[in-house]
Amino acid sequence: MSVRFATQSEVENWDNLILMNPDKGNVFSSYEFAMQKETGGYKSHFLIIDELAITVLEKNVPTLGKLWYLPKGPEVTSFKELWPVLQELGPFAKTNGVFAIRIEPEIDRSEQPTLTRHGLIKAKPIIPNPSTITLDISEDLDTILMKLPQKGRHAIRRAERDGVVIKQVDTSEKNCQIMYEMLIETAKGKFGIRGYDYFQSFWRRFESAGFGQLFFAYFDGKVVAGAYAMVFGTKSTYKDGASTHTRSVYGASHLLQWHVIEWAKSKGAEIHDFCGSPPSDEIDNKNHKHYGIGLFKTAFNRTVTDYVGCYDLIVDSKKYKIWTKFGERVAHRLHYYKHHDSYY
Repeated sequence: MSVRFATQSEVENWDNLILMNPDKGNVFSSYEFAMQKETGGYKSHFLIIDELAITVLEKNVPTLGKLWYLPKGPEVTSFKELWPVLQELGPFAKTNGVFAIRIEPEIDRSEQPTLTRHGLIKAKPIIPNPSTITLDISEDLDTILMKLPQKGRHAIRRAERDGVVIKQVDTSEKNCQIMYEMLIETAKGKFGIRGYDYFQSFWRRFESAGFGQLFFAYFDGKVVAGAYAMVFGTKSTYKDGASTHTRSVYGASHLLQWHVIEWAKSKGAEIHDFCGSPPSDEIDNKNHKHYGIGLFKTAFNRTVTDYVGCYDLIVDSKKYKIWTKFGERVAHRLHYYKHHDSYY
């Protein structure tokens, strides 16, 4: 296998190269996502390992060197495919001043023991779907609807009957503000969110690229729920979802999600990723901080998909030891102090 930086012409065609990877591509490895992350202090690199396209996001850590993060990469589907890639990537990264590589492939969690036996170190997830719920949307809409769990079908039909209206809206300043305010309300006490500017630029960037769409659910003329979804190749992703705590109609978010699925299917998606849930062995745990999120998404599919999540490939053991002992913690604090945002 050979490792090299992509040529300029390959970078200009990057999304198409990503879609040719063994996992059929992931929106979080797209060129647009790399450009979005550059707004948060990353530097992007685009690598070719044989015929595999790999998006790399780089953080420069003073005194230690560089940390490479591969969002949803390398985009392989098994450890058998992963290991030869890492064997080539490690030495190449070392010649470029890298002390560790954080990987995030969508490989089944059952392969975790294999990763640890080969020296990879478990790390905290960055993209929040190491466990997720997906839905096969390759069949016709009537068949998809009939195969949903009864709870989901009932919620969708109830919301339609009660007069909930779903609209695709653009990412105007007003609509972005409405969506972000609902996100704040939804996240309160449950999870942290980035600042408004990050979300607005993300939503507009992917909308401009033709990959993203903002949706609102209305009841009695008022917005009661919102969703932002993306389609990349044959996969769609439910990126952001929010609702008002004062909504007085059951099933609005379910009907909203159904319209997202209709839109995604019209764009060629065959698999819809709800993008995050409690792991399969915690999905019924009411004390899990994301229990409510899982409860909503299991109305569309009760099966949870568990991936291995994030792992670190150590390139320089001495520097990595410093990083894990206190370097990462200090980097997080300094970044937040300066930018009031997440380090990753």
